Amino acid sequence: MFDLGQDELLRTRYSRNMVKRHETWRMRSPFSRFAHVVERTGLALTGGACGLFVAAHIARSDFSLIGSGAAILGMMIYGASGFYLGIDLPPAPQKLQELSLRGLGSRADAVELLSAAGTFLTAVVAVIAVSSIILDDVARPHGAMAVFLGWALGASMQIAAGIIARTRTHIS
Repeated sequence: MFDLGQDELLRTRYSRNMVKRHETWRMRSPFSRFAHVVERTGLALTGGACGLFVAAHIARSDFSLIGSGAAILGMMIYGASGFYLGIDLPPAPQKLQELSLRGLGSRADAVELLSAAGTFLTAVVAVIAVSSIILDDVARPHGAMAVFLGWALGASMQIAAGIIARTRTHIS
């Protein structure tokens, strides 16, 4: 029998007790399924709130891009879709993890970077919109358009990453 180092022993014990996210939905316990649904609902609500903050910021500006409740609801749904799909990506298939992009990492890493960048961008733009609302600052049309485009780009990046991550698990 060989002697494992202290770090290896702790890592082995820790990995046995970890939640296995790569298990299929049917193999999860009911509590794990419920926790996953609550988590994803919370992420969707967060994305919807970001969309609402950006919509409120734009609606207060001199730029009349948003003139109806339907447009605000559309932004909330788009933001919710971004956070729902773009966060908590399923793991990439092993074959995809092994493919390298010129030494920069795998294609799976590129999808994670797309998701992370989209999440970061939408969050930063939402903070800008909220701070503008709180400080009672009326945005100029160019500023409101930049906020809208930044938010739309970030949410689109999240949605694209989520779709890519979910379709690659079914292809491989």
